[in-house]
Amino acid sequence: MIVTGSRIRQIGWAAALAACIALFAVLSFNVHAVRSEVLLAEREIIALERETLMLETEFQTRASQRQLAEWNAVELGYTAPRADQYLDNNRQLASLGQPLGPDAPAPIRTLRTELARADGEPRAMVSPVTGKPVTLASVAASEDAGAVFTEAFGDFLIEASPIRPANARTVTSFGDRAIRSSEGAE
Repeated sequence: MIVTGSRIRQIGWAAALAACIALFAVLSFNVHAVRSEVLLAEREIIALERETLMLETEFQTRASQRQLAEWNAVELGYTAPRADQYLDNNRQLASLGQPLGPDAPAPIRTLRTELARADGEPRAMVSPVTGKPVTLASVAASEDAGAVFTEAFGDFLIEASPIRPANARTVTSFGDRAIRSSEGAE
């Protein structure tokens, strides 16, 4: 079996094409490997920048704590609490309370009330100052508040609109003269 020259060329081209495809695959794998290394390096850089920022913040915080401690000791007179200043329970806290002085305001007390009367209707609102019943403006209004707002807003939009009604005029020509007249003038 004798192989002709064109057949050898075809085999040669196929081998060259296969070699190019193999080189392309190897090159693309190499590029992806380098790209992943670059991404990992960028992530490490970002992590190191965050750590640097955290350390700078901690350094500034500790420096400000030192400054605050100096202010507390020198200017404000504050000191850290001692062990004997801590309380064990609520009773010890309550025992520290002092009796009210003669000019002291009354303590704030809370009271729970029922919102509805026995017949199921809600209680009338009462002024806490005068004790008289209070009527709300929306309850006293005879018109629906939504309708009033809609009408007022519509009037506002009409006045604020850049579009005005057209002043239409008709033009009638007689020969070489043009006669203009307004629609309302005739």
